[in-house]
Amino acid sequence: MMSQTVSGSGRKIPVTIITGFLGAGKTTLLRNLLAQADGRRIAIVVNEFGSLGIDGEILRSCGIEGCADEDIVELTNGCLCCTVADDFIPTMEALIDRPDPPEHIVIETSGLALPKPLLKAFSWPGIRTRMTVDGVITLVDAPAVAAGRFADDPEAVAAQQAADPSLDHDNPLAEVYEDQLNAADLIVLNKTDLLDEAGIDAVEKGITEAVPRKVITLRAVEGRLDPAVLLGIGAGAEDDLQARPSNHDGADDHEHDDFESFVVVLPEQKSAEALLKRLSEVAGQFDILRMKGFAAVQGKKLRLAVQGVGTRFRHEFDVPLADAGRDGRLVVIGQTGLDRAAIEAALLAD
Repeated sequence: MMSQTVSGSGRKIPVTIITGFLGAGKTTLLRNLLAQADGRRIAIVVNEFGSLGIDGEILRSCGIEGCADEDIVELTNGCLCCTVADDFIPTMEALIDRPDPPEHIVIETSGLALPKPLLKAFSWPGIRTRMTVDGVITLVDAPAVAAGRFADDPEAVAAQQAADPSLDHDNPLAEVYEDQLNAADLIVLNKTDLLDEAGIDAVEKGITEAVPRKVITLRAVEGRLDPAVLLGIGAGAEDDLQARPSNHDGADDHEHDDFESFVVVLPEQKSAEALLKRLSEVAGQFDILRMKGFAAVQGKKLRLAVQGVGTRFRHEFDVPLADAGRDGRLVVIGQTGLDRAAIEAALLAD
């Protein structure tokens, strides 16, 4: 029994942290991992930025044998890197204190989370002797990186500095992206089917040059990787913090003031195609980073799940709709300053 192993021999429960910016494909990778668990007891901790938990709901409706609701713990009231004492520590202690504790725990962080504060939490009393960070896996949205979403235009920055040297040129997207790369034991270039070979090579080269230590980089489509590659890395990352630099090292705390989110209630839609077209147009018009959620479509008994990164969207009809109503929910995430009223009006326009 795992409980005897932990208390008797002192073996620590391995924990895998899956990180990556908004829309990199963390939940999809996790679903694939669960589908290949082969009976292994894996507990999942899902953290989201915002008040509505979409990713946890997707995992609960995955239909994978052995993927029990009680093994999926959802935290939607704050980013784990900011709420370690209030949320993370009690959650982890509750998992390992179960009569039949998990053999492995996987944490899917918010797309805006900094991994390093989370790694530091594994040095807390009560956690350090019972758990170890088996590895940090960072997913990268390869097409988004290739499009320059996380990089400043050097010429534009230089022009701004010349015009006003006092301007603050910090790029919050770049900082989060860099921190997630620097924390990694394994970097997965996801969605490589959307780039040609030259594009993938360029992204891979840029990451290799940016990360200050040698890290294995793999390519994937839809997050499909063998669990043997993802689990069992044996990094003990909590003991290797100095090798994982952060833009926020030395800061007392970390705020997400650069980003905001809100939820839009969607009435029943006339067609999936019309909704997706409108979502893409609105995302482009208002420079929205991420939209994800569910909707009901006329004549359809299954729920429509939508996931968008910038103007790129994917969808599927996944599970039967509840009888209680056919209103949908859509989470909108972007940099601070989104025009909520205008975005809602555009999304709800006929």
